[in-house]
Amino acid sequence: MTEFAILGGGCFWCTEAVYLRIPGILSVTSGYAGGTTSHPTYKEICTGTTGHAEVIKIEFDPEVISYSKLLEIFWVSHDPTTLNKQGNDVGTQYRSVIFYLNEKQKELAVESKRKHAYLFPDPIVTEISEAPEFYPAEDYHQDYFTLNPQNPYCHYVIFPKLKKLGLKL
Repeated sequence: MTEFAILGGGCFWCTEAVYLRIPGILSVTSGYAGGTTSHPTYKEICTGTTGHAEVIKIEFDPEVISYSKLLEIFWVSHDPTTLNKQGNDVGTQYRSVIFYLNEKQKELAVESKRKHAYLFPDPIVTEISEAPEFYPAEDYHQDYFTLNPQNPYCHYVIFPKLKKLGLKL
Protein backbone atom coordinates (compact mmCIF):
# COMPACT_ATOMS: atom_id res chain seq x y z
CA MET A 1 0.00 0.00 0.00
CA THR A 2 1.40 3.38 -0.97
CA GLU A 3 0.96 6.83 0.55
CA PHE A 4 1.15 10.36 -0.80
CA ALA A 5 2.72 13.64 0.30
CA ILE A 6 2.44 17.14 -1.18
CA LEU A 7 5.40 19.47 -0.64
CA GLY A 8 6.49 22.80 -2.04
CA GLY A 9 10.10 23.91 -1.71
CA GLY A 10 10.39 26.50 -4.47
CA CYS A 11 10.75 25.45 -8.09
CA PHE A 12 9.16 22.04 -8.63
CA TRP A 13 11.92 21.07 -11.06
CA CYS A 14 14.34 21.11 -8.11
CA THR A 15 12.19 19.29 -5.60
CA GLU A 16 11.15 16.69 -8.17
CA ALA A 17 14.80 16.03 -9.07
CA VAL A 18 15.65 15.49 -5.39
CA TYR A 19 12.81 13.14 -4.49
CA LEU A 20 13.06 11.04 -7.65
CA ARG A 21 16.50 9.94 -6.40
CA ILE A 22 15.32 8.73 -2.99
CA PRO A 23 14.74 4.99 -2.41
CA GLY A 24 11.10 4.23 -1.66
CA ILE A 25 9.75 7.01 -3.88
CA LEU A 26 7.50 5.46 -6.51
CA SER A 27 6.53 8.59 -8.43
CA VAL A 28 6.74 12.36 -8.27
CA THR A 29 4.32 14.64 -10.10
CA SER A 30 5.00 18.35 -10.43
CA GLY A 31 1.94 20.53 -10.06
CA TYR A 32 0.11 23.39 -8.44
CA ALA A 33 -1.86 23.67 -5.19
CA GLY A 34 -3.04 26.19 -2.68
CA GLY A 35 -4.63 28.82 -4.89
CA THR A 36 -7.99 29.97 -6.13
CA THR A 37 -7.76 29.30 -9.87
CA SER A 38 -9.21 26.03 -11.07
CA HIS A 39 -6.92 24.07 -13.41
CA PRO A 40 -4.23 26.76 -13.57
CA THR A 41 -1.58 26.87 -16.27
CA TYR A 42 2.11 27.53 -15.79
CA LYS A 43 1.67 30.91 -17.49
CA GLU A 44 -1.01 31.82 -14.93
CA ILE A 45 1.09 30.56 -12.02
CA CYS A 46 4.01 32.73 -13.11
CA THR A 47 1.92 35.89 -12.69
CA GLY A 48 1.71 35.23 -8.96
CA THR A 49 -2.00 36.04 -9.00
CA THR A 50 -3.47 32.53 -8.74
CA GLY A 51 -2.35 31.89 -5.16
CA HIS A 52 -0.98 28.49 -6.12
CA ALA A 53 2.44 27.21 -5.14
CA GLU A 54 4.63 25.03 -7.31
CA VAL A 55 4.49 21.69 -5.49
CA ILE A 56 5.20 18.03 -5.99
CA LYS A 57 2.92 15.13 -5.19
CA ILE A 58 5.01 12.20 -4.03
CA GLU A 59 3.83 8.61 -4.06
CA PHE A 60 5.95 6.59 -1.65
CA ASP A 61 6.22 3.17 -0.07
CA PRO A 62 5.99 3.68 3.72
CA GLU A 63 7.67 0.30 4.21
CA VAL A 64 10.83 1.78 2.62
CA ILE A 65 10.66 5.48 3.57
CA SER A 66 8.54 7.19 6.17
CA TYR A 67 6.68 10.48 5.88
CA SER A 68 8.97 11.81 8.62
CA LYS A 69 12.02 10.98 6.49
CA LEU A 70 10.43 12.79 3.52
CA LEU A 71 10.15 15.84 5.78
CA GLU A 72 13.78 15.57 6.89
CA ILE A 73 14.80 15.70 3.23
CA PHE A 74 12.42 18.62 2.69
CA TRP A 75 14.10 20.79 5.36
CA VAL A 76 17.62 20.31 3.99
CA SER A 77 16.76 20.48 0.30
CA HIS A 78 15.58 24.12 0.29
CA ASP A 79 15.64 27.26 2.44
CA PRO A 80 12.47 27.23 4.56
CA THR A 81 13.34 30.62 6.08
CA THR A 82 12.79 32.80 3.02
CA LEU A 83 9.24 33.99 2.47
CA ASN A 84 8.02 33.47 -1.10
CA LYS A 85 11.54 33.01 -2.41
CA GLN A 86 14.05 30.29 -3.26
CA GLY A 87 17.32 31.55 -4.68
CA ASN A 88 16.53 33.80 -7.65
CA ASP A 89 12.95 32.49 -7.87
CA VAL A 90 10.69 35.08 -6.22
CA GLY A 91 6.91 35.06 -5.75
CA THR A 92 4.20 33.31 -3.76
CA GLN A 93 4.37 30.42 -6.21
CA TYR A 94 7.81 29.58 -4.77
CA ARG A 95 6.75 29.53 -1.12
CA SER A 96 7.77 26.78 1.26
CA VAL A 97 4.71 24.69 2.07
CA ILE A 98 3.65 21.33 3.43
CA PHE A 99 0.13 20.30 2.45
CA TYR A 100 -0.94 17.51 4.78
CA LEU A 101 -3.38 14.84 3.64
CA ASN A 102 -4.51 13.66 7.08
CA GLU A 103 -4.19 14.51 10.77
CA LYS A 104 -1.19 12.21 11.26
CA GLN A 105 0.72 14.05 8.51
CA LYS A 106 -0.27 17.37 10.12
CA GLU A 107 1.09 16.26 13.51
CA LEU A 108 4.30 14.98 11.95
CA ALA A 109 4.77 18.16 9.90
CA VAL A 110 4.31 20.45 12.90
CA GLU A 111 6.66 18.34 15.01
CA SER A 112 9.24 18.12 12.22
CA LYS A 113 9.19 21.89 11.73
CA ARG A 114 9.78 22.40 15.45
CA LYS A 115 12.50 19.74 15.54
CA HIS A 116 14.42 21.19 12.57
CA ALA A 117 14.23 24.87 13.54
CA TYR A 118 17.68 24.69 15.15
CA LEU A 119 19.26 24.08 11.73
CA PHE A 120 18.54 27.63 10.59
CA PRO A 121 19.68 31.03 11.86
CA ASP A 122 16.33 32.58 10.86
CA PRO A 123 12.79 31.42 11.71
CA ILE A 124 11.16 28.83 9.46
CA VAL A 125 8.31 30.41 7.46
CA THR A 126 7.02 27.18 5.93
CA GLU A 127 3.24 27.06 5.66
CA ILE A 128 1.58 23.90 6.97
CA SER A 129 -1.97 23.58 5.64
CA GLU A 130 -4.56 20.98 4.78
CA ALA A 131 -4.08 19.74 1.24
CA PRO A 132 -6.26 21.53 -1.27
CA GLU A 133 -6.93 20.22 -4.75
CA PHE A 134 -3.73 19.29 -6.58
CA TYR A 135 -3.43 20.14 -10.26
CA PRO A 136 -0.71 18.34 -12.26
CA ALA A 137 1.55 20.68 -14.20
CA GLU A 138 1.84 20.48 -17.95
CA ASP A 139 3.62 17.41 -19.35
CA TYR A 140 6.80 19.31 -20.22
CA HIS A 141 7.37 20.01 -16.50
CA GLN A 142 7.30 16.33 -15.54
CA ASP A 143 10.74 14.76 -14.94
CA TYR A 144 12.18 18.03 -16.20
CA PHE A 145 15.72 17.64 -14.91
CA THR A 146 16.18 14.16 -16.39
CA LEU A 147 14.86 15.28 -19.77
CA ASN A 148 16.60 18.68 -19.84
CA PRO A 149 19.99 18.43 -18.07
CA GLN A 150 21.49 20.89 -20.57
CA ASN A 151 19.10 23.66 -19.45
CA PRO A 152 21.13 26.43 -17.72
CA TYR A 153 18.77 26.38 -14.70
CA CYS A 154 19.41 22.67 -14.27
CA HIS A 155 23.15 23.16 -14.63
CA TYR A 156 23.45 26.06 -12.18
CA VAL A 157 20.74 25.24 -9.64
CA ILE A 158 19.75 21.56 -9.68
CA PHE A 159 23.15 19.90 -10.25
CA PRO A 160 24.71 21.68 -7.22
CA LYS A 161 21.68 20.88 -5.06
CA LEU A 162 21.88 17.16 -5.89
CA LYS A 163 25.61 17.18 -5.27
CA LYS A 164 25.19 18.94 -1.90
CA LEU A 165 22.64 16.32 -0.85
CA GLY A 166 24.86 13.45 -2.02
CA LEU A 167 22.30 12.28 -4.58
CA LYS A 168 22.97 10.61 -7.91
CA LEU A 169 23.35 13.08 -10.76
